[in-house]
Amino acid sequence: MDEIRKWLRAETPRKWVFYGDSITHGAKHTHGYRDYVELFAERVRFELARSLDIVITSAASGDTTRGLIAGFDWRVGQFRPDAVFVMIGMNDCSEGNDITRAEFRENLGRLTRMVRALGARPVLQTTCPILPGQAPDRRPHFDDFMDLVRAVAAEEDVPLVDHLVYWRDRPDSHFAWMNDAFHPNHHGHRAFARHLFEALGILDEASACCRLFLP
Repeated sequence: MDEIRKWLRAETPRKWVFYGDSITHGAKHTHGYRDYVELFAERVRFELARSLDIVITSAASGDTTRGLIAGFDWRVGQFRPDAVFVMIGMNDCSEGNDITRAEFRENLGRLTRMVRALGARPVLQTTCPILPGQAPDRRPHFDDFMDLVRAVAAEEDVPLVDHLVYWRDRPDSHFAWMNDAFHPNHHGHRAFARHLFEALGILDEASACCRLFLP
């Protein structure tokens, strides 16, 4: 992550791609408010005066690691990014998608290598927790899949932004940050953004993006 932090202090413009499923897509569940990628763009392109940076979201609702691999050339490769932030696993862990832990691990490792083959820097992210007692098709497997995100980050020696730990350290806020069992609302996206800013060393309480209300 140190190299990416240095980029944010240097003059060279950068291209940032955010890749994943509906949680990164940010559609519907934010009810018109900004999602975490849009907050990242505001923080970087305006507040940090990096107006020549380009921020792209190519996440898609319902996606899994299979979809991210299949669509990689169109959704990531054509942009020749400098960094690719991958948040995935909420759909992979659903029993309905029949993706084993072994396949998920292999797919995620393959994705990091595909990003590197572009000359870009991959960053893996865990996601928000599932609300207690909900999403029975996902809940029994969710923690194992998030552990695999951590494992792949270690194996591939890539940065990890562990949102799941950040959220679980704040259990009193969990319900207020969610729109349904596993999709964050706009408060949840602010929590994602805040933790990402911390990880990137660009959190500043004087900034409008960083001081947005969080219940």
